[in-house]
Amino acid sequence: MNTDAMFSSERMDWATPPDLFAKLNAEFHFTLDVCALPENAKVSRFFSPADDGLSRAWAPDVCWMNPPYGRAIGTWMRRAYEESCAGATVVCLIPSRTDTAWWHDYAMKGEIRFLRGRVKFMGAQHSAPFPSAVVIFKPQIPQIHP
Repeated sequence: MNTDAMFSSERMDWATPPDLFAKLNAEFHFTLDVCALPENAKVSRFFSPADDGLSRAWAPDVCWMNPPYGRAIGTWMRRAYEESCAGATVVCLIPSRTDTAWWHDYAMKGEIRFLRGRVKFMGAQHSAPFPSAVVIFKPQIPQIHP
């Protein structure tokens, strides 16, 4: 199995498997896909690369995020966390890279659900050579002290 492309940043548009998305959508009822291409958007309202989802407001939507898996993933995770602080719910499908700074800085601030087995992304011949997780950032409720 040639896994070079999955470990590199050459391809970043690994489309979410429909069954995994359907299960999460039944739970969360997504209203916005923040990182999509028109051909793989999971929600009718989505941000494509031309829309630059990193510069747009996501709150108060319930957001699906399968970010590019290249070097920019930390930026997307930071944005997901920040948008939860602004009132968005953001559900992220990400590689389980527990040794990275972005994992410790952002993923660990959310609810982490490790996925059993390896995800087989749409268009991929084989399952991913890495474990995956779903990280959920729920809207942050400001603490009001009397």
